[in-house]
Amino acid sequence: MSHVNDPVVLERLMRTKGRWAVVGLTTNQWRAAYDTSLFIRDRLGMEIIPVNLPADPVHGEVGYSSLADIPAEKQPIDVVDCFVNSHLVGAVVDQAIAVGAKAVWLQLGVIDEAAAARARAAGLDVIMNACPAQDARRFGL
Repeated sequence: MSHVNDPVVLERLMRTKGRWAVVGLTTNQWRAAYDTSLFIRDRLGMEIIPVNLPADPVHGEVGYSSLADIPAEKQPIDVVDCFVNSHLVGAVVDQAIAVGAKAVWLQLGVIDEAAAARARAAGLDVIMNACPAQDARRFGL
């Protein structure tokens, strides 16, 4: 069965202030994650945590190399926002489940039905193939 995003979940995730771990967020200003993470932080009012292999800080926020490296004082993670290729996102979703995240958001073009099913089975909210910067307009955000 193909995943369908629930508009109620979309709106709730964007309206409820929380902590978003942005996986794939680097200092590369040409990547979609760079501007979208600013939108999430500055427009939606979320705390963002950059997650990238070298653990580089981004937008003045401390970076971590994996979700497991995010310290306890930065927990819980409300949303794991995935800016990684579809063939890599399953491992990120599994990490999100392992660290007790509440939701996973797979960005535009990031599709993995099996990973989405695992996340739902673990009790996480799932958004797939969507962008909060684009969807926010629908909800007047």
